[in-house]
Amino acid sequence: MSVRPVKPRHAASLVLVRRRKGVTQILMGRRSAKAVFPEAYVFPGGRLDKSDVTVAPSSHLSAQVLNELCERGGCTPALARGLATAAIRETFEETGLILAGRGDAGLRDGTWADFAARGIAPAHDRLRFLGRAITPASAPVRFHARFFMADGEEVEGEIKSNGELTALDWYPLDHAQTLPAIDVTKFILSELAATENGTVREAPFFRYRRNKPLAKAHG
Repeated sequence: MSVRPVKPRHAASLVLVRRRKGVTQILMGRRSAKAVFPEAYVFPGGRLDKSDVTVAPSSHLSAQVLNELCERGGCTPALARGLATAAIRETFEETGLILAGRGDAGLRDGTWADFAARGIAPAHDRLRFLGRAITPASAPVRFHARFFMADGEEVEGEIKSNGELTALDWYPLDHAQTLPAIDVTKFILSELAATENGTVREAPFFRYRRNKPLAKAHG
């Protein structure tokens, strides 16, 4: 009897990009040996929490980004907003860096207590939709991840790991492409490199068929 694949969990990552002396840098860190993707370099991110869909942002996703998430990201408007919040929340939890503006997130528990104390809420308007990926059906834990991108100059705070990521740093894009990483991460980095070279693409959809990556698929 065949075993049905595990249903993918919604997740979000934030790709922070900045330039220093003409060099494009990406914020990345290394997962622990006990993580789902052990010792791989990744962008900050994680699973969608139930509370993420109820948080009030300081500013809304642009009409273009919301449309892209709904048309190419497999999202409803509510899910798109929740994932945007998840990307910002996870980045703050894992790196200490925060992408926010003046506002009231509406929650006071956990991470949101820090937002409330500062009188800030997630800044959705600073996000761009970069692409999405679904891990293969054979994986014991699966994610349907959406990747957002934001200007690294717009985050506040100092880099401070909560232990989920080590070796947190701003890596030059060329160097980042040589780090140990899973194929999805490498694909997103290649998309960033293509953008740097002036190639304009629709948000890519990285998925698998019979456990083989369809890296060039768009949708």
